[in-house]
Amino acid sequence: MRRSWTLWPILALLAMPAGAEAPDDAAAEPVPLEELRLFAEVFSRIKKHYVDEVDDRQLLEDAIHGMLDGLDPHSAFLSSSDFDDLREDTRGEFGGLGLEVGMEDGFVKVIAPIDDTPAQKAGVKAGDYIIRLDGKPLKGLSLNEAVELMRGKPGSTVKLTIMRDGAEKPLNITVRRAVIRVKSVKVRLLDKDYGYVRIASFQERTADDLLRAIRRLQRKADDGLRGIVLDLRNNPGGVLDAAVAVSDAFLDRGRVVSASGRTDESQLEFDAQGGDVLEGAPMVVLVDEGSASASEIVAGALQDHQRAVIMGRRTFGKGSVQTIVPIGKKAAIKITTARYYTPSGRSIQASGIEPDIVLASVKVELTDSSQDTVRESQLEGHLTNDAAGEATGEEDAAGLVAEDYALAEALNLLKGLAILKRP
Repeated sequence: MRRSWTLWPILALLAMPAGAEAPDDAAAEPVPLEELRLFAEVFSRIKKHYVDEVDDRQLLEDAIHGMLDGLDPHSAFLSSSDFDDLREDTRGEFGGLGLEVGMEDGFVKVIAPIDDTPAQKAGVKAGDYIIRLDGKPLKGLSLNEAVELMRGKPGSTVKLTIMRDGAEKPLNITVRRAVIRVKSVKVRLLDKDYGYVRIASFQERTADDLLRAIRRLQRKADDGLRGIVLDLRNNPGGVLDAAVAVSDAFLDRGRVVSASGRTDESQLEFDAQGGDVLEGAPMVVLVDEGSASASEIVAGALQDHQRAVIMGRRTFGKGSVQTIVPIGKKAAIKITTARYYTPSGRSIQASGIEPDIVLASVKVELTDSSQDTVRESQLEGHLTNDAAGEATGEEDAAGLVAEDYALAEALNLLKGLAILKRP
């Protein structure tokens, strides 16, 4: 199980040694003595009057959890095991169900299921609210507590009770836990000269994997790769550096993303270093409501530079940067330190990326229209065309429409863009 907290850059704060003093400007902030007295009094009352004896360490840790949970859905206190989990996420291998989740109105919300994981195969969808685990209500639990309940021994099962938009009653979905190994980049050829590139999440090695995969496609294409569809649907994000590097792969120059917060360390600017791996070949980027965080950085950069047409549905809208700050010997806090901005200066926090071409979420069923149409070639005594070859591609195109309508639409647009680029 992955929490929605993996978009964080390697900032100076990350390298702060455990137990180090806060920066001078933080130390100069006035101490709210009255509020601290209130905190001390509440602490004392709990210690004295609560029905059961409470451990001091646990009480203080709960207070820290409360401070961070009250800031925004992405700030959190990280225990030693939580910090280890975060590092596993960026490496692309971890245990759980295969979901990227966040908190909304006290409930666990699915940002996106991860490709080829138990949760996706079981039918969990972006936008689902998980309200119970094995019958236990999640309302009132922190995100960390809920995630820990979802973790377990690979092979064991957990029953998710889900509220889904449009469903008349809660859905019960049983998912078998597994060790999740995320393959972040998948590719294949569409219609021999057009590539399909799927990025499931942004990990440390994603950009390198992407470049290798595109070169493989370029070698396989009959007449050279004439364009690609970049699929970022249900991509919950990941490492900021990977998002920058993926954007850079398709841009010759210019700003990729910037971030701005209250401190000097949170002022970030990332620029493309030059060299478009596709050499200007057209691109269509597919996004949806499960495209979040790092996915939105890539979509925003390519859209602002007019490098790609963005197609699909409005994205999730996570436009903030989290920084990991070690606290004490083993713990850390993950705290939101900046908002990030697309090259044109747009903040997509809570608004998302609006596609250039909006597609409805539809399911297509094919019908046999061959009985309703008559062609010249079916008329008795028609003239022949000795130079004509057999028509091909209609069945493949129809199959793709039924399998993935959005991808079929993206491929059609990509072909049109490629035709316009012909000399």
